[in-house]
Amino acid sequence: MFGLLGMSLFFTLSGFLITSFLLKEPPVSDFLVRRFFRILPLAWLYLLVALTLAGASAETWLAHFFFYANLPPVHLVTLTEHIWSLCLEMQFYIGIALMFAFFGVRSLLVLPVLALLFTALRVTDGVYASSISYYRMDEILAGCCLALMVHHRSDVRLLDWLKKIPQWPLAILLLVSCHEQGAALNYLRPYLAALLVGSTIVNPASSIATLLNRRLLVYLATISYALYVIHPLLAHTWLGSGDVVIKYLKRPLLFVVLFILAHVSTFYFEHWWIARGKTMARKLKTA
Repeated sequence: MFGLLGMSLFFTLSGFLITSFLLKEPPVSDFLVRRFFRILPLAWLYLLVALTLAGASAETWLAHFFFYANLPPVHLVTLTEHIWSLCLEMQFYIGIALMFAFFGVRSLLVLPVLALLFTALRVTDGVYASSISYYRMDEILAGCCLALMVHHRSDVRLLDWLKKIPQWPLAILLLVSCHEQGAALNYLRPYLAALLVGSTIVNPASSIATLLNRRLLVYLATISYALYVIHPLLAHTWLGSGDVVIKYLKRPLLFVVLFILAHVSTFYFEHWWIARGKTMARKLKTA
């Protein structure tokens, strides 16, 4: 349940940020270079280690490094099961970049229609949650819809309505939509997540927004990508071995090592690559 909650909020924020960036009409090369230099270095480094340890086939390597491993027939292995979300992200980046390149900023207006179509597919197939892209894409697209709503300044009624939404009841409703017992409410999860994120954006002084802006949570959000990518590998080392009691005795040490690696990755390894990406994007823009 909490995994679904976290991923739905993450995908919503991703869709919101990407669409907000594209609404400024940057060159497509700028968008892709920045995204690729943000995601690929750590992801590919992790995959290099994980797939080597797994003794993966050439076909599996290809599916992972080109981020279609989560599509049928699924090529994910034990150490890369969580990479499905990066596959979804990369597929979204490529798709929206192609739309933007061929049809310009107006193509973003079709995103709400696409969101509803993907949700309709989930309803038709009876899928509450899945790691397959076409059953989760509506969570990213809901964030895209939120960006279109927030940046549509000509209609302030939308923002006024968003400000009036009671956040805590909405948060509870979202949590229920992340549980199997939530039944059909699961289909609304993308849009409930988008509404909750949107209400905190337009209401920065609200209790939930204030809570999220605490220093510790901001730090956790900053290193969250590295935490997410790295953690399964550590869980399959000595730090995660042994019976239940031994595992839990080792758990504090595992967390310490994980946070140290995530901190180093975020502020040194990833930071270096992100800076290179920004430099390349500027050069391409002026070329």
